[in-house]
Amino acid sequence: METAEAVLARVWGYPAFRGRQGEVVARLMHGKDVAAVMPTGAGKSICYQVPAIARPGTGLVISPLIALMRDQVRSLHANGVSAACLTSEDADANAQAMERFAAGGLDLLYVAPERATTTAFQRALAGRRLSLVAIDEAHCVSQWGHDFRPDYRQLRPLLDQLRGVPRAALTATADARTRDDILAQLGIAPDALVLAGFDRPNIRYEVRARTGGQQQLIDFVRPRRGQSGIVYVPSRAGTEKVATALEQTGIRALPYHAGLSAAERSRHQHAFTHGEGVVMVATIAFGMGIDKPDVRFVAHLGLPGSVEAYYQETGRAGRDGDPAVAHLLWAAGDAALARQRIEERDAPPERKAADRARIDALVAYAEAASCRRAILLRYFGEEAPARCGACDNCLAPPSLRDVTTEARKFLSAVYRTGQRFGAGYIARVLRGEPDERAEKLGHDKLSVWGIGRDRPAAEWTAVARRLTALGALEADPEYNGLTLGAAARPILKGEMPVAVRADSTRPPRRERGAAPGAVADGPELSADALARFDALREWRREAAAAHGVPPYVVFHDSVLRAVALLEPTTLDGLAAIPGVGSRKLEAYGEALLAVVRSRSIR
Repeated sequence: METAEAVLARVWGYPAFRGRQGEVVARLMHGKDVAAVMPTGAGKSICYQVPAIARPGTGLVISPLIALMRDQVRSLHANGVSAACLTSEDADANAQAMERFAAGGLDLLYVAPERATTTAFQRALAGRRLSLVAIDEAHCVSQWGHDFRPDYRQLRPLLDQLRGVPRAALTATADARTRDDILAQLGIAPDALVLAGFDRPNIRYEVRARTGGQQQLIDFVRPRRGQSGIVYVPSRAGTEKVATALEQTGIRALPYHAGLSAAERSRHQHAFTHGEGVVMVATIAFGMGIDKPDVRFVAHLGLPGSVEAYYQETGRAGRDGDPAVAHLLWAAGDAALARQRIEERDAPPERKAADRARIDALVAYAEAASCRRAILLRYFGEEAPARCGACDNCLAPPSLRDVTTEARKFLSAVYRTGQRFGAGYIARVLRGEPDERAEKLGHDKLSVWGIGRDRPAAEWTAVARRLTALGALEADPEYNGLTLGAAARPILKGEMPVAVRADSTRPPRRERGAAPGAVADGPELSADALARFDALREWRREAAAAHGVPPYVVFHDSVLRAVALLEPTTLDGLAAIPGVGSRKLEAYGEALLAVVRSRSIR
């Protein structure tokens, strides 16, 4: 049996495992179960792919999305690995894959949980030798996970049927409660848990109050023209509007949402994965099946559903390890609407309580003046230093301003206007702004009318966000306005102070030029090396088009950057660069060296 280290070097061209990959691989190589929680970009797939190749038999991988399975199989093929996936879209390909599986000709076979749990598929496994069973995106098995899928809950009988076959559960997103549930549902012992951490040090986290909406987003994306990015928008209509607005500024942007036809979604996804510098403007329908490593930013135009969802969605940036940015624009109404939807949902009380806690944690993160990375890590139960030195709060520490008086005024205005209006209307009442609706309702005669005209509207909006974060304001599901929450009483009685970030009441600063870390860096390149790097990227584009694969399947930027810097002149020299496996050396080596020679000054 080939060693795991030999497989890693031969197939992927890496000299050693990273982080805790080796520990996960070693358990599977010895036929032991394992549950691995590893941050996106840490190489989870290699943890089961290496043992599946090295051990006798076929590795069965249960994966939630067709796009994710196809992307994995495509990358494996590029590295010379025999792999296939079973999908609902191609019966002929499925038949061929099962023939190869039956003949022992596959290293890995990918299936969806819906298929894996069928009687027909389980019969097809009878008598076949499996090297392991891997459950990818394992958080989907937990009812406490942010992306629970009932079909994952039906996997246990299949796993128990495959006696003696090691099982691996892998995910990037699971808090303590979800981790415990994964272990219980998949029959994996607690001592088989490998917790590799949640830190993504290459991602810079930024949060801004959404005061300029779409224009704020454009100001963020414009300096990053030419980079691949994802923008998450809450609604389908919003994705269309934002994509159009970005296109009008010269940024190639495409919408993606469930309302588009399957063919159009497929075209847009292909353009994003196969292209460079494309921005996908999407609802949460997009992302889990995308393994594109060179996404340089993920922006949210509104609060995600939970800290787990935020962590997973932002984790789609910088999978290649190069610098990336996670940029969140939010408003108090986002949290109020999220809480309203929770109350309207048909779910058990304990599930609603858990969802409310998730929203509260996310709002607290958005409002925080302390290190954002530390907040994320502590949320997932990981120890963290007080400062990371790389998020917006660490790079430019905000000061706090006491707004207890303003908070009491705002709460009084909410109460006196009947607890049925939004933050914008309450701010206009406090500022005494002419308003036809206020006159009609008699609100211009209230004692709170105009008592806050000395404060700008942005300040009142900031106060509303903070009161929402504290639970002093809640959404009214009947009127879609604000009502007083449990924390309102101690604030109104002067028993609880309220403070906001001083910068939360100022208009957003427009970015000029590329932001720090916006452009992927790495080894410092001279002008000549940079010219070689650009030539190599152009060669990669052509090679990818010729083979019908995304550019990153040919080589990652980090490989091309190393080639541009080191200028290898032989195949042996090229093979010594991490990321150049034997199959890619055979397929692309001579062509790549020719590009280096044409741009070399030696």
